[in-house]
Amino acid sequence: MKRIVSLMIISCTLLLAACDNYLDIQPTGSVIPSSLAEYRALIARSYKTASGLNDRGLVNFRSDEMQVRNEELDQNSYKDIERWNDLEANPSTLSFGWEKYYQVLFISTQIIENKGDIKDGSKADIDQLVGEAYLLRAYMHFLLVNLYGQPYTKPGALETKSIPLKLDTDLEKLLKRNTVFEVYTSIQLDLDEARKLISISEWETGYSYRFNTASVDAFQSRLSLYKGEWQDALTAAKAVLAKKSTLEDFNDASANLPNLFQSVESITALEMPLSNSVNNASLAPPSFLVLYTDGDLRPDKYFAKSDANGFRKSQKGGNNNYLCTFRVGELYLNAAEAAAQSDLLPEARTYLLDLMAKRYTPEAYSAKAAAVNAMSKEALIREILNERARELAYEGHRWFDLRRTTRPRLEKVLDGKTFVLKENDARYTLAIPQEAIDANPGLLN
Repeated sequence: MKRIVSLMIISCTLLLAACDNYLDIQPTGSVIPSSLAEYRALIARSYKTASGLNDRGLVNFRSDEMQVRNEELDQNSYKDIERWNDLEANPSTLSFGWEKYYQVLFISTQIIENKGDIKDGSKADIDQLVGEAYLLRAYMHFLLVNLYGQPYTKPGALETKSIPLKLDTDLEKLLKRNTVFEVYTSIQLDLDEARKLISISEWETGYSYRFNTASVDAFQSRLSLYKGEWQDALTAAKAVLAKKSTLEDFNDASANLPNLFQSVESITALEMPLSNSVNNASLAPPSFLVLYTDGDLRPDKYFAKSDANGFRKSQKGGNNNYLCTFRVGELYLNAAEAAAQSDLLPEARTYLLDLMAKRYTPEAYSAKAAAVNAMSKEALIREILNERARELAYEGHRWFDLRRTTRPRLEKVLDGKTFVLKENDARYTLAIPQEAIDANPGLLN
């Protein structure tokens, strides 16, 4: 009976949800799923919910990458996020998407639990669907633990409480917070299951939000990078680049932005890190833009022209064309960082310079290549991290990269006041939303 009730809840959700042009799937109505087609429709709605989660972009207001423009509505919505003011935030402050993550987790777990009951489909197609559910569950837990859990690489973090794992569909169970180590262990287990089941190497563009075989390795590379497991991160990045390595060439004026879902770099086009409202509210400050040097083709590709104060508006988000969860450029950078950390410096330089060749003018690239080839290990790692900031700007990586690496001191001067995030500040981890605690006081423990 509990299974039927939970499936009916899902069915009601499907009935109420509007069909999106990009996720072109008809809802299943009030039918309790049993066939492969009905379960495919079910996971499509879960994908749709996940595509609306833009917390990776929103949280970057806390980084040095984005500043809230001086407009009253935007200030009321975002300024306390930008200023790390979590205790006395304006009531109008935009919330992060805690509840939606658990909606996606519930549906993906429902599919996993009922995988043996799926009918009217080939074994390969059913395995593919279930594999996607495993990977979706892993990815939702990954985002949650990187928002609400301490960074994996921070000393002492592994045994600290983070977020609750959702691994069953018991609607009556009160969830308790799991440790960072437990969450990452579960993510890896789900990723390993997904690897066994996912067999489709690439979807046609209209379905490129779905996970494929390259998505598995791309996620493994990112997961291992965040854990500081360099050899695993490098191996997984190489596996992706062996299948898909083409980069947009910015020396060609017709090149696409690399985070477009139609880009040759696209691996999985699920999330839109910068919603229309976040994109409109954000500006790249001069203090971030100085990372770009003469001959770098990205500033004029990524940003509109500077205003009178040197701020630039992003051109990398704001609508459903900018759907990007994994792309090729990130894998070059993952490989470069992991190789450098493993003392494979010639290999690291190769991956970094392969990317730079497509992002700088020929003259600027020649100068960059000479500099990179002369760098020590420490200097090379700094350059790779700076290149991540430049390359992946406004794609939802900057805050997570700051957290997983040095958690540096950040200082912002806003409206004549100075705001400071100390090195290793506790505010590098978000507090669990009060509404979630009100619904489940056990989350305080």
